[in-house]
Amino acid sequence: MIDIHVRRAKPDDAESLVHLRGLMLAAMGDDLGGPDAPWRIRAQAWFAEQLAAPDRFAAFVVDDPAFGVVAGAAGDVHEHPPGPRDVTTLRGHLYNVSTHPDFRRRGLARACVGALMEWFEHETGVGQVELHATDEGADLYRKLGFTESRYPTLRFRTTRA
Repeated sequence: MIDIHVRRAKPDDAESLVHLRGLMLAAMGDDLGGPDAPWRIRAQAWFAEQLAAPDRFAAFVVDDPAFGVVAGAAGDVHEHPPGPRDVTTLRGHLYNVSTHPDFRRRGLARACVGALMEWFEHETGVGQVELHATDEGADLYRKLGFTESRYPTLRFRTTRA
């Protein structure tokens, strides 16, 4: 068993979070374009902005001394109306869980998600945390206490997408 050191991402980690996002999206079959693809430029600015708002966004990462950031998970808090099963007005969204292929199967993603869940639990007022899981990641989330929703996720893309 290796000793895993998870740390909270800082604004200068935005580029690393984009890199991890690219690995995740590529594994899901997305065409990422080149290193100067517009999505990467916008995502780096977005992550930098979010990392500057620590009360509503957090990312946790693991570094390798030679490789840099090799794993991470991100999440944010958004307002949501209360309901009979959750009277809170805040929800969490977990996303961007990714590990560099050379560092997988070592518990790094689990450690990052665990740190993020601690943040949601102890530093935010969320009543529940939601995520979209790939088939590969679903078992990890179930082991961490996530359950399937009664309703599937549906998506409508506008012409801006």
